[in-house]
Amino acid sequence: MKNYVRLIHTPLGKMIAAADENAITSLDFTNESELIQNSDAPLLLRLDEELHEYFKGERKTFTLPLSPMGTPFQKGVWETLCTIPYGATISYAQEAEQFGNPKAIRAVASANGRNPIAILIPCHRVIASGGGLGGYRGGIDKKKFLLELEKGIVIYYNY
Repeated sequence: MKNYVRLIHTPLGKMIAAADENAITSLDFTNESELIQNSDAPLLLRLDEELHEYFKGERKTFTLPLSPMGTPFQKGVWETLCTIPYGATISYAQEAEQFGNPKAIRAVASANGRNPIAILIPCHRVIASGGGLGGYRGGIDKKKFLLELEKGIVIYYNY
C-alpha cells in the first residue's frame, strides 16, 4: 500500500501528516525544516482544509477516516478519546473509566502519549484530576492553545 506525506502549516507550527490510500495514519508536530515532497493525495488535501477550518473556529468535528498504528489496547484508548466532545475536557481517571478499566489510569495516559494522530484523536482534551493540564506530546503550550481554541478564547480568522 502506498503512503503519502504532507507538511501542513498551522498556527501552532508545522505538522507532518501521513496517509495511505484509505485513511490518515499520522499527524504530528514537527520542527524539522527538511524539504518534504508534499503529496497532493486527496485525503491529505482534505486534512489540510479541515485543519484550516478547525483553527479558524469553523470546524468542530473531522470527517476523515483514521487508521492509527498501535496495539489493540492503544486503539481502544484512542477510540475513547474520539468520544470527548469538542470544547470538553475529562480527567485521565474519567477516561480510564469510560474506556472500561478504571484502574488503568497510567496505562491509558501512556497510550494517550503514543497517539499518532494529534488533534483529530483529541488527547489534548484530557487533563489532570486537579484541573492541571497534565502532559502533551506536542508540548503544554500547544495543549493550552488547543483547549482555548475550542472554548472560543482564541480564534485565528486570518489563518
